[in-house]
Amino acid sequence: MKAAVQQVFEGVVDWLPGRPVTIAGPCSAESEQQMLRTAHELSAIGKVDVFRAGIWKPRTRPSDFEGVGEAGLKWLKQVKEETGMMITTEIANPEHVELALKYDIDMLWVGARTVVNPFSVQEIADTLKGVNIPVMIKNPITPDINLWIGALERMYRNGVKKLAAIHRGFYLFERSPYRNAPMWEIPIELKRTHPEIPVICDPSHISGTPEYLPEISQKAMDLAMDGLMIESHCNPGKALTDMKQQISPEFLKDMLDKLVIRKEYGGAMFEDQLQQLRTEIDKLDAEFIHILSRRMNLIDEIGNYKKENDITVFQLKRWTEMLQQRLRVGSEQGLDKEFLSQLLKLIHKESLRIQTEIMNKK
Repeated sequence: MKAAVQQVFEGVVDWLPGRPVTIAGPCSAESEQQMLRTAHELSAIGKVDVFRAGIWKPRTRPSDFEGVGEAGLKWLKQVKEETGMMITTEIANPEHVELALKYDIDMLWVGARTVVNPFSVQEIADTLKGVNIPVMIKNPITPDINLWIGALERMYRNGVKKLAAIHRGFYLFERSPYRNAPMWEIPIELKRTHPEIPVICDPSHISGTPEYLPEISQKAMDLAMDGLMIESHCNPGKALTDMKQQISPEFLKDMLDKLVIRKEYGGAMFEDQLQQLRTEIDKLDAEFIHILSRRMNLIDEIGNYKKENDITVFQLKRWTEMLQQRLRVGSEQGLDKEFLSQLLKLIHKESLRIQTEIMNKK
């Protein structure tokens, strides 16, 4: 599997600086004064690599602020000339691409709303054919890793070799303290299957508020993400878009100063001790899988017994009692209740599938 996966993006260029990159700037370009003031304050931090700003804003309602258009590209270019920072903006159609290239934008990103439409992504990819520019792809709004990878593939097949993925969280109906659920398992899976593609985290869209921004940013670094894209505005309270999630350059500086960038590997003694602990985990995992296999064999017996006696597969009282009892025991053992609940529900789902399959056999 690994060899096959690597062939998909063979020859992708490692274009990041070899350390976590910081991309920061306002959600939207609003005025020349706002752009230049924000840019100079961010530049003074000394830790911002790329200045970002939305020029065209995909809004839910047409009465909302939809960006300043081409004028904002002129301001972005001025930011580059005055601060030396690289610049980036979001593009959603071929016209955006052509205008961005006209104003020497250093890198582009495709937003979450655009990624959900393969037709739009393909049009952008076709327009970028033969252009040597980094392109970052935000994850789609829905938790669909194949849609995310598909957008990266469309760029790659048109010759875009400087790629990155941006993890901005996923929209879910369940209540959450965050604007978008992080669902870290999805970007981690992307890194596992496509290690040649850098993954940059957008904690602004995940948190939706400055309150959670530091913890999300730190977790991204702890999970070896390749950088951060953070929305920062010189006057967040007056921002025309997403004012609740934007932070001041001062807030950003304080957060970046406190951020801990950990090493991926330790010294020989550390690695030796780590390997011993991992060996113990390997043994326990083998035992766990063996026990799980024995459990599923019993499920087979139960399914056949129910079929012989015309008993329903699902029995609410038994399931409710079992779940409560297991959660109580797990809690006494120090296990997280939500984690154990999800694990038990997954096992129960597989048990129902097996029994239903037995019932339907002729």
